[in-house]
Amino acid sequence: CKGFFVAVPVAVTFLDRVACVARVEGASMQPSLNPGGSQSSDVVLLNHWKVRNFEVQRGDIVSLVSPKNPEQKIIKRVIALEGDIVKTIGHKNRYVKVPRGHIWVEGDHHGHSFDSNSFGPVSLGLLHAHATHILWPPERWQKLESVLPPERLLVQREEE
Repeated sequence: CKGFFVAVPVAVTFLDRVACVARVEGASMQPSLNPGGSQSSDVVLLNHWKVRNFEVQRGDIVSLVSPKNPEQKIIKRVIALEGDIVKTIGHKNRYVKVPRGHIWVEGDHHGHSFDSNSFGPVSLGLLHAHATHILWPPERWQKLESVLPPERLLVQREEE
């Protein structure tokens, strides 16, 4: 019985602070995630520890609280960091300078993604975790690379 009272808080703390797994639904991150469409769902490892200091890089795939629905978590790729100027895809402004304390996120499958092009820059406070690996299905097991699609390179950095 004592083991239970030790194991449960340790497990809860680990899942809340270090890492957990999550099933990815939808087509917004195709082909990186769920390339088989609606008949498959990738399961990814979410590393909470990597985003604890809001340290993310362009190209990272991150989980965040939806700016439009706080009950929902979404998974997107970081396209731009604070101070970057990004050329948008269907946003009301053609170019957006990402404000301090924010990031610009997009799904890899443009046109099938509810992302910063819909709701604008996202506060770093909404970051939940960094997706690091695909765990399921077994034939898709791999480390997720932090790469920007070539068509999504920056217009310029603030210092330039």
